[in-house]
Amino acid sequence: MKLHEIAKQRFLLLQGPPGPFFDRLGAALRDLGHAVHRINLNAGDVASWNGPSIDYRGTAERWPSFVDDYLVQHMITDVILFGDCRPLHNAARGMARLRGVRVHVFEEGYIRPDWATLELDGVNGHSSLPRDPKWYLDAARTLPPLANRPTVPSKFRRRAHEATSYYARTSIGKWRFPHYKSHRDRSAPAEALGWLKQFALRKLHEDQAETVLAELEGKRYFALPLQLSSDHQIRVHSLFGTMQAGASYVIESFARSAPLDTLLLVKEHPLDSSLFSWRRFIRREARRLNISDRVLFAKGGNIGDIVEKSLGVVTVNSTTGTLALAGGIPVIALGQAVYNIPGITFQGPLDAFWSDPTPPDPRIWDAFSRVLQARCLVYGGFASDDGIEMLVQGSIARLVEASKIIDITRHLNGMAQAAE
Repeated sequence: MKLHEIAKQRFLLLQGPPGPFFDRLGAALRDLGHAVHRINLNAGDVASWNGPSIDYRGTAERWPSFVDDYLVQHMITDVILFGDCRPLHNAARGMARLRGVRVHVFEEGYIRPDWATLELDGVNGHSSLPRDPKWYLDAARTLPPLANRPTVPSKFRRRAHEATSYYARTSIGKWRFPHYKSHRDRSAPAEALGWLKQFALRKLHEDQAETVLAELEGKRYFALPLQLSSDHQIRVHSLFGTMQAGASYVIESFARSAPLDTLLLVKEHPLDSSLFSWRRFIRREARRLNISDRVLFAKGGNIGDIVEKSLGVVTVNSTTGTLALAGGIPVIALGQAVYNIPGITFQGPLDAFWSDPTPPDPRIWDAFSRVLQARCLVYGGFASDDGIEMLVQGSIARLVEASKIIDITRHLNGMAQAAE
């Protein structure tokens, strides 16, 4: 066997986002001569993959030993997955670390829009990025300035269709994967039904949002962008456990401490496909605190326009925080977030934020943004063919590390010995 053949990487892909991104990424890696493996965990995974693969139909308890055996037998050098907090992904990540296998984690972009996150070992609360502003200022000195790029095409209709199709196929194929349990907090049929409802009522929600935003014209308001309760950003990387608990905490603080001439706009997450009525919940909380006339709710609307005109943004750890920071809008993050750094976000208690929202330091924010783009962001998106192609090409450059040919060869030799 020739050296360049030995040094080719061996990738194992687990679950990706709904849609064709992982399938196209795997095909691109194969075209470059790398070995590409895939383990399907449910029927939705099967339907979204066109290359060779195997199905895992066992229990969650047996998964760690199964994936460990697979890593050794196939001499895997790299694992690729979307979201590192899914129970099966978290276990695979741990086993890979024990074997010295690199883990590349995709996630929605730390900076939005037009970016996806791709980071070694972990993302969000598991990220190895420091929280020291001086580190970013030093690291950015040798990096080029941020480049202006065109907006990545994005189609909500497409993403809704792909998500609905994925969860419907997962539900229909449940018999084939009897032990599979979703990382989300509701069943696949409920997920698919929620997406259908979201799509059917989208025009109504946008019209309602226009009315609410018209009411805010010329008024002083803060924005609270909701996150998905199923998101591990809430369940793992915050103290709240649910978005409902986080929203109640913020509204109570607003009622207690915000200036009387300010309003609070609560904006629902655009990809929230749950059947839970946030509108009723927010109205009930506002009535309970006697501030119904100061709290507004919008299910639709352009989040960029909303944060741009706000006094500040209160978030648990949403990427909307970085959208606001990029525009110089004050932000307070109540949970673990890579951007929750002194000089970038407000570091005091929430009760103090309402009266003294502090904008980000432009120097620190610029340095932070440049480091992120150089280290763990890929230009592109999941909701259009052009966006996916950009992501594939940008990801390949990060995943295929020709300069580590000796490290890869050494790793394969070690795996071969373990398999004997």
